Amino acid sequence: MHTRAVKLVFLYLLVASTAAKKTLDSDIRALVAFKAAIDSASIPSWSCLASWDFSSVDPCDTPRRTHFICGITCDNSTTSSAARVTALALDSAGYAGPITPRLADLTALTLLDLSSNSFRGPIPPSLASLPSLTTLALSTNSLSGPLPPSLPNLTSLQSLDLSQNQFRGRIPIALHLMSSLNHLDLSFNALSGALPDLPSNLVVLAVKGNLLTGALFRRVFSSLEHLAVLELSDNQLNGKLGGWLFALPALQQINLSNNKLSALEVWKSSTLVAVDLSYNRLQGLLPTNFSLLPLLAALSLRHNQFWGPLPREYGQMVAEGRVRRMYLDSNFLQGNVPPAFFKFSGTLTGSVGDNCLRNCPPTLSFCMPPQKSAASYRQRLLAL
Repeated sequence: MHTRAVKLVFLYLLVASTAAKKTLDSDIRALVAFKAAIDSASIPSWSCLASWDFSSVDPCDTPRRTHFICGITCDNSTTSSAARVTALALDSAGYAGPITPRLADLTALTLLDLSSNSFRGPIPPSLASLPSLTTLALSTNSLSGPLPPSLPNLTSLQSLDLSQNQFRGRIPIALHLMSSLNHLDLSFNALSGALPDLPSNLVVLAVKGNLLTGALFRRVFSSLEHLAVLELSDNQLNGKLGGWLFALPALQQINLSNNKLSALEVWKSSTLVAVDLSYNRLQGLLPTNFSLLPLLAALSLRHNQFWGPLPREYGQMVAEGRVRRMYLDSNFLQGNVPPAFFKFSGTLTGSVGDNCLRNCPPTLSFCMPPQKSAASYRQRLLAL
């Protein structure tokens, strides 16, 4: 009985000490400084930040008997002398103001999510000193300025989403040092220049809607054995698209639409499911090698300058039901449409309209918009 009583007392003291553990003072000061930097008028009464009052309540107090605090996750484990803030994920309440550099004092932080608000100004370079940060989500704000050159110091980072802001300048040249990064989204900013060397563990690369220029070089992508999604549409990329890109071993989706690409080479791939190269300056004969992509279900080459016949291999892809979306409209294709195009079964969306094709009835939606005149095709040949 005596032994049992001792054990009960020990357990009581252990629970009491765990519950009473206080948040590290520097973490509390960082949270207070973060809230103080935000425009008070942008903090709704129902929001997470409105619940932050640490004058009498510890942010990591557990259980929270008297005061609810949202947006903060803590580590109350007994291995440390004080509780630490490990995640800061705010609601989309329209918070406005700068991001204080004091957040770098939250040295145990693994997740920082301030997305879908109205934060403005630059990313504090000091955030790159957070040693355990794995997720940084600042998308859909009004952040601006160049990306901090120190950003690649976040070697533990796995997901970085800075999309839909106002960042400008070049992507940091040392980006490839972010060896843990697998998801990178810099879409819809004003980033310029060429793509630098990329982290080898990337699975998703999205930099659409920027001002990127230059060609895509094999050296930049050669180590990306895990890349599944490549989204670089709506930029100013030019030059030749090499066949090596299609041969990346894990690549499933390519979207390079709305660029200035002028030449195309297609190598055999066993993984590609969707390819969108529309609204470029691609010219020449349609590559028949697209028919060698066994999983290809969506292909868009519309609004380019392809000429010559419509390959029968494309008709076979349609007739066999392998392709569900095929857009070849607004080029300079000529001759007859292969009969296989009219033998498809199932659902097919797409168009071969606005070319110079014969035997494509305008009553068929796949043949719309109407074909160009033969004179348009002759003028195109003279321009070559």
